Amino acid sequence: MHVPDGFINAPVSAAAGVAAAAAVAVSLRGARKELDEKVAPLAGLVAAFVFAVQMLNFPVAAGTSGHLLGGALAAILVGPWAGVLCIAVVLLMQGVLFADGGLTALGVNITVMGVVTVVVAHLLFRGLRLVLPRTRGGVTAATFVAALVSVPASAAAFTLIYAIGGTTDVPIGKVLTAMLGVHVLIGVGEAVITALTVGAVLAVRPDLVHGARGLTTPLKLRVDGELVDAAPAEAPAAPAPKSPKKVWIGGIVTALVLAGVVSFYASASPDGLEKVAADQGIDAKADAYEHATADSPLADYGVKGVDSARLSGGLAGVIGVGVTLAVGTGAFWAVRRRRAVAETGARV
Repeated sequence: MHVPDGFINAPVSAAAGVAAAAAVAVSLRGARKELDEKVAPLAGLVAAFVFAVQMLNFPVAAGTSGHLLGGALAAILVGPWAGVLCIAVVLLMQGVLFADGGLTALGVNITVMGVVTVVVAHLLFRGLRLVLPRTRGGVTAATFVAALVSVPASAAAFTLIYAIGGTTDVPIGKVLTAMLGVHVLIGVGEAVITALTVGAVLAVRPDLVHGARGLTTPLKLRVDGELVDAAPAEAPAAPAPKSPKKVWIGGIVTALVLAGVVSFYASASPDGLEKVAADQGIDAKADAYEHATADSPLADYGVKGVDSARLSGGLAGVIGVGVTLAVGTGAFWAVRRRRAVAETGARV
C-alpha cells in the first residue's frame, strides 16, 4: 500500500509528514523502555525481515495482489514504540533506494502503514490477551486477529487522508468500499504470515516476543481421567539469560532467502492500492510526478546493469535486507545506548 507522489496534495502531504515526524519522535522516547540488550538487535532484524517479506506479493483476487504491511508483526515482536520505528526505517529505505512510495508521500506512508497498523494491532492484541488463555495458543490467536484488522484499518486511514487531500474528484464512498473490500482479503494473508512468524519465535524463544511477556502455561496432571492444573512449585532460580544469536542468525538467513530467491516468484499483479487507484481514477494525476529517486541504481527492485531479471531482483533484495538491517540496528542501538546513559545518570 505504498502511496506514490500525486495521490495526495502538497498541504495534506506536508501535514502528514509533520504527524509522522511527531510519531517517530514520540516512538524514539518510548522505545528506550523497550530496547534492552536482547530487543535492540531483534528490532533491526524485524525491520530487515519486514523489508524482505514486503517483496513477496501474493495473489488475493483476479488481477490483484497484496503484501505484508508488517505493523502488527513489529508491534507484537518488539513492542509498539519500536514497531513504529521498524516500519519507518523500512519505508525510508524503500523510498530512497528503491523508488517505492513517493518521497513527498513518505509522511502519508509512515502514518498509514506504520502508525495506524501498529496502534490498531497493539491495542487489539492487548485487549484480546485479557480475555484469551495466557498460553501460546492464546498469543497466536490474538496475533492473527490483530494483524487481520490492522490492514483494513490502514486502508480506512488512507481513504480518510484521500478524502481530505486527494488530487482527483472521486466519490469517497466508492473509494472506501473498494479499499476495504480488497484489503480485508490482504489482511487474511497478513494475519497468516504474522501468526506463523510469531508462532515460530514463540516455539523457540518466547522470551523474545514482547507480546508474550507474562505468558504462562500451567503444568497439567491427569486425575481420574481429567486434566487439572498442578499445584505451583517453588519458583526455581532464575536461569542465566540466553543470547538471541541463534534467532538473529536464523532470521537473517530467512530474510535473505526470501528477498534474494523467493521474491522472484512473487505475484506481478498490482497491489490493492494500485488496483483501486486504477479502477477508481485516483491515479489520474500521478503520472505527472516522477519519483525523486527514479534514477537510483536499485529503482524498482533491480540492479542497473544486471541483465538477468532473476539475478538483478535477487541482488536488489539482498542489498535491501543488508542496508535495512544496518540502518535499523544502528538506530536501535543508538536509542539503547541513550537509555543506558540515562540510567547511569539516574543512578549517579
